[in-house]
Amino acid sequence: MRPLLTTVNRGLRHPRVWGIAMVWMCCLAYVLFQGGKTSLMLLSMVTLLCLYLAIAGFSGVKRTRGVRRLSSGHNHEELLHAGDQVQVQLSLTIPGFLPLPYVVVREMLHRHNGESWSFKESLIPSMRGHGELSFQTPPLERGKYVFSDTECASEDIFGLIEHRGTFKASGEFRVLPRTVFIPYWQLYDRKSRLSGPQTALTRSRRETTQINGVRDYVYGDRLSRIHWNATAKTGNWKSKEFEHESVPKTILVLDAMAGSYPHGEAFELAVSTTASLLEYGTRERMGMGLLTLSEEPCFMPPSESLIERQKMIHHLVDIQDNGQDQSLLPGVEKIARQFPQGAYFVVVSPQKDDKILELLRWADTRGMTPCHILIDPAESRRSSEWNAMLRGRGTRSFTVAHLQELPTVMGGGSV
Repeated sequence: MRPLLTTVNRGLRHPRVWGIAMVWMCCLAYVLFQGGKTSLMLLSMVTLLCLYLAIAGFSGVKRTRGVRRLSSGHNHEELLHAGDQVQVQLSLTIPGFLPLPYVVVREMLHRHNGESWSFKESLIPSMRGHGELSFQTPPLERGKYVFSDTECASEDIFGLIEHRGTFKASGEFRVLPRTVFIPYWQLYDRKSRLSGPQTALTRSRRETTQINGVRDYVYGDRLSRIHWNATAKTGNWKSKEFEHESVPKTILVLDAMAGSYPHGEAFELAVSTTASLLEYGTRERMGMGLLTLSEEPCFMPPSESLIERQKMIHHLVDIQDNGQDQSLLPGVEKIARQFPQGAYFVVVSPQKDDKILELLRWADTRGMTPCHILIDPAESRRSSEWNAMLRGRGTRSFTVAHLQELPTVMGGGSV
């Protein structure tokens, strides 16, 4: 009953409704005072028109229902990375038996940081009230996306009154940060010419003699590595998989303070750098943890579990540079008890001042190995001076200006 009263109230506020009512009243007065077949025919035509408009108002687009399907066009449609486009298919069902000339559909896509995109398309429904609409989003950046209520609008066949309706169709997805493949990280190499006095432990992932499992044969494997029993059972070449030596845990510290980044591109570069390092740790089976210093600091302890690593990546999807404290050290000291002993302490930040020095010095005094990944899209001269100063103190430092340069920088191509 309430939707019916709402529809009536909206119709009474429409100026064209009152205009049509006045025409009907004039036709009625014409019949009462003049009479005749012409007046009756005119009143009948106007009455039928009013009935058609009333039926179209209580049904039609106001009761539209729809189902939304999302796809990325790739094999793994559940994984969307920054730069991907999403294909949206919207299936509409419009109840009623009256034909509609067209339906205008308006979609709104909202991002977690407040940005939004509007999509407006039209379609011609079938006689049974079915229609499908397909469109493609622009390349999307990292974040959580959700579609708001879909709005439909249509006019009657005479174009007198426009009818509107809304419905809710589930449509929510997440876009992972942009990443790049890192084949090698110089920080873990004890033989590097840039290794400082802090690299006293073995940084390489050498294999032990303990068999950890069986893997597919890779061209170049020695004959002694072939697992003959597994090869005979499966019919395919199999090789032995050995356990690797353990290396100290690694903690990635992401600076998400509002005053650290002059523009959003620098922060996206920092997030992408952190996500790329997490993927490197996943491939190398290293225990990596994540600490984000934003409005609400969040710490995830180092772990080699794939599930925990996925939680870290999904945490980076929603992170924003909304931290208010100017210093990073207070946020780190709150959870310092959870840090493992002798861990790598890798700070990803665009700051190059006393605050970062204070944080790196604090990590060094706690028995950890500090490292600074400097985010500097402008490639200023101060970055080179900063790296030279840290190297003089025995602390590793990398400068990242573009995400595509990250593999070269991490591999020792430039610092």
